[in-house]
Amino acid sequence: MLQQMRNHAKWIWIVIVVAFVGGFLLYQTSGLSGRAAITTSTAVGKVNGTEISYIQWQNTTAQLVQQQEQQLGRGLTLDERAQLETRAFDDLVSDVLLKQEYDKRAIRVTDDEIISAARNSPPPQFVQAPELQTDGQFDPSKYQRFLSSPTARQQGLLAQLETFYRNELPKQKLYVEIAGDIFVPDTRLWLVWKDGHDSAVVSAVNFTPQVTKEVKDAVTDAEMRAYYDAHPKEFDRPGRATLSIVAISRRPTAADSAVALKQIQAIRAEIAKGAKFEDVAKRESEDTVSGKDGGKLQKSVKGTFAKEFEDAAYKLKPGELSGPVISPYGYHIIRVDEHKGDSISMRHILKFIKQGDSAATKTDKEADALSKAAASATEAAKFDDAAKKLGLLVSVLKIEESAPAMYLGRVVPSASAWAFGGAKVGESSDMFDDEQAYYLVRLDSLSQGGQRAFDSVKEELRTIVGHQKALDALMPKAKAFSAAAASSTLEAAAKAQSLKVVSVGPFSRSMQVPELGMLSEAVGAPFGPSLPIGAVSAPIKTDAGVYVIRVDKRIFSDTAKWMAQKPTQRENLTRALRDQRVRIFLESMKKGAKIDDRRKQLLTAQRRATT
Repeated sequence: MLQQMRNHAKWIWIVIVVAFVGGFLLYQTSGLSGRAAITTSTAVGKVNGTEISYIQWQNTTAQLVQQQEQQLGRGLTLDERAQLETRAFDDLVSDVLLKQEYDKRAIRVTDDEIISAARNSPPPQFVQAPELQTDGQFDPSKYQRFLSSPTARQQGLLAQLETFYRNELPKQKLYVEIAGDIFVPDTRLWLVWKDGHDSAVVSAVNFTPQVTKEVKDAVTDAEMRAYYDAHPKEFDRPGRATLSIVAISRRPTAADSAVALKQIQAIRAEIAKGAKFEDVAKRESEDTVSGKDGGKLQKSVKGTFAKEFEDAAYKLKPGELSGPVISPYGYHIIRVDEHKGDSISMRHILKFIKQGDSAATKTDKEADALSKAAASATEAAKFDDAAKKLGLLVSVLKIEESAPAMYLGRVVPSASAWAFGGAKVGESSDMFDDEQAYYLVRLDSLSQGGQRAFDSVKEELRTIVGHQKALDALMPKAKAFSAAAASSTLEAAAKAQSLKVVSVGPFSRSMQVPELGMLSEAVGAPFGPSLPIGAVSAPIKTDAGVYVIRVDKRIFSDTAKWMAQKPTQRENLTRALRDQRVRIFLESMKKGAKIDDRRKQLLTAQRRATT
């Protein structure tokens, strides 16, 4: 079997080489190369001295982009691509660190292990493939037949499986070494069960801190510095930018919606008269992914598609044709081919609701005029002059790095990635667009992210430390109140001091309880042995306030129910704890590594070299 994998490996490499050469030529001819010396071997980063090359990063990004575009059925915005570029770099860093760890631990994989894994442990994408399922469940016999089929050999899938397991099996061995010894005893299972199923009802009095001017003024620089040094991550912030934006609307009108409805009705009538659904879908559907395949959608279960679409589809019998169905994407005609259990196979034809030709032509001309006047301009005034000439409203947006730019409640595609991708203050973007509008933005200000200097966050620190001091100042009052309540009743003590007693619960110790400071010490206290029913607690200090409580009722877990589900609970908790340990190990490995990320400097220099 392994030899078959290798016999077909050349086809995989041919595809990779073609993609590499094509991508590199596109890079060279697109103007990205400019005057900066970025080559295929340029390092975008180093991990403990091991370089990550520019071409590795670009190829990994290209694979992720292709997958995402296939899933979405459209091209990606710059924002979406930037997210995938970051994910690609993080994946490459992890790969380097893992390979270094394999070498350190002498972890190896044999050919026999690869063959056994390929036969008996299929990758997730095979397990989820509808073609390899029976009644919605993975069918091992179908998988074995598929591995032996000419299709698997001809398409080079066996070579891909070998590559997959050469990457995955060392990872699995490492994970076993790291977390294979984890076992969850009954005592812990019972405590976890009790955390979620024991419940309590309490009466509580809350002392809320008041951070007055006097409290803030009493905070010293030494106290603020101590907090700042102890909590550095709290003062990290992403890059920030200010954009000016103008938009030209592309929103369709009610008349445009009526046109789309008329089109879809005509299509349905054609099919109802005998036209083949698949042929009409190829000709008419505006779903570019399924349309070329006769409208065929991937076999799915409920919850995969838009609710309006699925509600209509699940009412149809196999072979039945729906009427016009409107969803957020437009109007559809649906035909169900097969419906077994929770899974359904269907085809559809989609017509978008979009501007009519005359309105679209007018909008496009206006967008062209704006683009010619100000797109990619380096002089800030050109943006303002173009907006004034075309009568467009200029708005101001405040944005943060790695978050999309929002305008009138919707995302402005690509604007954020452009602003933080090497643009200079005063520069205007290219034209961006989506189904709602054309957009042009100008970068008005830009500040890099990172830990803010102590002097720049002193007022914020003054409030934080003041809050802590205000909490401490409440403790004597709360202690006196607790003593008075213990000698009489919680209600009597509260009445004497004009305080309010609130009833809270039932709640478990693992719940977030707003009346007790969310997931706080006050939520856990009613379940401890030191606070019997009817007793008044000592003051309980939380971030939200100081609480004095009385446990009014406790409801204990059902042992029989726990015993019935214990095997499943042990399996789930063991898996979660193993995943947690592996995650902590990987985070620790990354934190301890020397990682030099050069992407931002490289791309900024590259962009500036081409302008």
